[in-house]
Amino acid sequence: MPINENVRDVIESVHEAEVASGREIGTVKIIAVTKYRDSDFARNFPRNGLFDLAENRVDKLLEKQEALTDLTNLHWHLIGNLQRRKVRTIINSIDYFHALDSIQLAEEISKRAEHPIKCLLEVNISREDSKHGFSASNVLEAVRVISTLSNVEIIGLMAMAPIDADEHQLHQIFGATKKLQEEIKAMNLEHILCTELSMGMSRDYKIAIQEGATMVRIGSSFLED
Repeated sequence: MPINENVRDVIESVHEAEVASGREIGTVKIIAVTKYRDSDFARNFPRNGLFDLAENRVDKLLEKQEALTDLTNLHWHLIGNLQRRKVRTIINSIDYFHALDSIQLAEEISKRAEHPIKCLLEVNISREDSKHGFSASNVLEAVRVISTLSNVEIIGLMAMAPIDADEHQLHQIFGATKKLQEEIKAMNLEHILCTELSMGMSRDYKIAIQEGATMVRIGSSFLED
């Protein structure tokens, strides 16, 4: 199936999931993950109304930005883990950072940023050893510390479910993330808005939307035959 048809199918599917969840169409931001694909491929998304592009590597994001400077209204999301030594290189070139996983990284971002950076705290709800992120038990104390940093704006949480999670487990993980997001939001801390939920990828975004996702990160669905 041509890429343009796949993009339209994904948009329609997200809209259907919004309606099925009792939400207004357009309340979920579709983030097009372009990793492993070139800049010409990435051009298909703004042509079809998707202006939020994501990469998981610093070098690849900067390469695509350079190649797509002729396009306006693009929003760039870094969704991969970021080493502190690379913060200076990337942090003022992105619109959103989805993988803030330590207080030390937050401090480095605040130090290097030229303006407040929209960040999402990565939370490891399923306690997977292979994943980064705050645990549900330590994230509340972490946000109290991060709230003192003037150039870090916590707009929400990001979570990933295990690749082998079944439907019941997906509901549990995404539901627990939503509950945690609401708890942090209710703390009413400075610089901690926590209104967004970045969760759900190609295999599980419909369930994530049911559980309150406001951002879904879609990649492989755009490549299906």
